[in-house]
Amino acid sequence: MRFAALETSTDWCSVALWIDGEIHALERRTPNRHSEYVLPMLESLTKNAGRMEAIAFGAGPGSFTGLRIACGVAQGLAFAHGLPVLGVSTLEATAEEAGAPRVVACLDARMRAVYYAALEKRGQRGQRWQEVLAAQCVAPEAAPRPPGEGWVGAGSGFAVYGDFGLKKVFADVHPTAAAVARLAAPRLAAGEGVDAALAAPVYLRDKVALTVGEQRAEHPR
Repeated sequence: MRFAALETSTDWCSVALWIDGEIHALERRTPNRHSEYVLPMLESLTKNAGRMEAIAFGAGPGSFTGLRIACGVAQGLAFAHGLPVLGVSTLEATAEEAGAPRVVACLDARMRAVYYAALEKRGQRGQRWQEVLAAQCVAPEAAPRPPGEGWVGAGSGFAVYGDFGLKKVFADVHPTAAAVARLAAPRLAAGEGVDAALAAPVYLRDKVALTVGEQRAEHPR
């Protein structure tokens, strides 16, 4: 199987190429400039790779603009070449990058909120992440604690709001296209790819900015 993967939900822009289980990836920190870099990076990675069979992308949650860029690029490529697409949760990709079997993924959502989920690897070969706590957008102080022991934290939310009571956190971990590719491979092999027209970002919330009153309350003079 040969497919490309994109991830632009955070300050990082990353692309990956999956060829029969081997991953080639590029990553660059490009705050607010993903649209400038994602296609040139992908082209440099895939120009001699032959025909793709699918496109995977980080579907969210994350930066609204970043999610739209990844989804739009995936759709454009898929429409142009007649390929299926597959959206992968950015919280799952964060958990995948953490390298632990039980992960609380927590990304800074701005506006005093985090994107948050507790995920555990299950299955005969531990290939699939299962939600113990469903993905949600929540105030940090209201984030629920996962049941049991052995949880580690991963994601930018921990850098901003602390360790949430966890003993070990990796605040610098972020979702990557390589993680998206690893998660997408078994799903694409199982035929879970969809028509490009059905691809959509996962926002988890509709609000994109604080009102003036809310900004003043957050930063009183």
